[in-house]
Amino acid sequence: MFEQAFKNIDDILRKESGCTTELDYTEQTSWLLFLKYLDGLEQDKATEAELEGKEYGFILDKPYRWEEWAAPKGEEGQIDHNKAVTGDDLRDFVNQKLFPYLHGFKLKASGPNTIEYKIGEIFGEINNKISSGYNLREIIDHIDELQFRSQNEKHELSALYEEKIKRMGNAGRNGGEYYTPRPLIRAIVQVVKPRIGERIYDGACGSAGFLCEAFDYLKANENLTTQDVKTLQEQTFYGKEKKSLAYVIAIMNMILHGIEAPNILHTNTLTENLADIQQKDRFDVILANPPFGGKERKEVQQNFPIRTGETAFLFLQHFIKMLKAGGRAGVVIKNTFLSNTDNASISLRKRLLESCNLYTVLDCPGGTFQGAGVKTVVLFFEKGSPTRKVWFYQLDPGRNFGKTNPLNDDDLTEFISLQKTFADSSKSWSIEATSIDQTSFDLSVKNPNGEEIKHRSTEEIMDEISALDAESMKILANIKALL
Repeated sequence: MFEQAFKNIDDILRKESGCTTELDYTEQTSWLLFLKYLDGLEQDKATEAELEGKEYGFILDKPYRWEEWAAPKGEEGQIDHNKAVTGDDLRDFVNQKLFPYLHGFKLKASGPNTIEYKIGEIFGEINNKISSGYNLREIIDHIDELQFRSQNEKHELSALYEEKIKRMGNAGRNGGEYYTPRPLIRAIVQVVKPRIGERIYDGACGSAGFLCEAFDYLKANENLTTQDVKTLQEQTFYGKEKKSLAYVIAIMNMILHGIEAPNILHTNTLTENLADIQQKDRFDVILANPPFGGKERKEVQQNFPIRTGETAFLFLQHFIKMLKAGGRAGVVIKNTFLSNTDNASISLRKRLLESCNLYTVLDCPGGTFQGAGVKTVVLFFEKGSPTRKVWFYQLDPGRNFGKTNPLNDDDLTEFISLQKTFADSSKSWSIEATSIDQTSFDLSVKNPNGEEIKHRSTEEIMDEISALDAESMKILANIKALL
């Protein structure tokens, strides 16, 4: 039912001139899903309060609650279309009253981690792009059919939402900006091994894939106490996101995974001065795929000891600073970081090797990120002691990745297994830190255990060319004889 509802919603959105891409479809579905979710959350809390003989104070005033403007119900629980507005009246209410009202919550909220603040942020950052009130009414009717009160319902909806994010990420050339392949994230989480009680951070969280997968990993523990569940909900996952659409999607994605009030801030992480970061600001675990290829302004670069316009290099400095002593990180970065000869790259490699134990490098093949041809590596490091030995693994599933043949969990099984003991294999090897060039700090991926490629001599190549030429002349002679 859920899958069909999502398909029906996308079909209606395709009729809208203001909705032309998968990004638009996901954005417009997200704000409606959020309001439907919020209504269910408020209804549940009101019921709980009533059972305890208390009165629940609703966040939204009555005219702006889902059950009032979007889905007023009759006695049998079906939408009462005599009361439900549609057409221009519905569109005008949403644009002129609902959105301004919800945006106003940002000023009323007691702090950025409250649900009120999230409401204000979301509805200050996006607009209703559904210009037809009749189309909007159809979409609302489909959204209202979706229930995500039970864990099974949330799980099914979150899987469908993840699929939307995946399609959205693959739709543009910057696929990795919105979507990091989930098998890769799961492998990173399994290597870093976050624990309950640790604070987990992603300063470039995109659609919050790392935080959601880390939540699923920790939630799978069968011995969770009530306090553990509360800790996971409130004091474990933290993120920051600069882009408006990604921020909205991150909030919705975490909610559908079961985190009621996500600690996601809408901000440009790189505008923070590293010198201002204190011990209380640091985290136990960092999981991230920061944007690369971007260029930051000179004034932003002033916040970092190693000045560079490359966003990924600024983020890596930020992550090293944000880790507690003993904290662990798994960070995706362009593989050229390992060998670039510019001063910023050399200085950053030096800092990483001297202030952290870079214990594992996962080398990913081209095509790992759909829609992004750039090759990447994953750096696994622990802060507080210098690197002694680096273990490399060259991921090679024996096939080319594509949209119909993407990275899967099985592709990473060997990596996860060998990494536990830093074992040598045809795809893995270790280097001592003392063998690293102390001038360039070059960390290029050079597999000493792979099969040696035999190159033919010049004489052998010339002989083959001569033989092919002779064969061609013979064929031509035969053709002439037949004419």
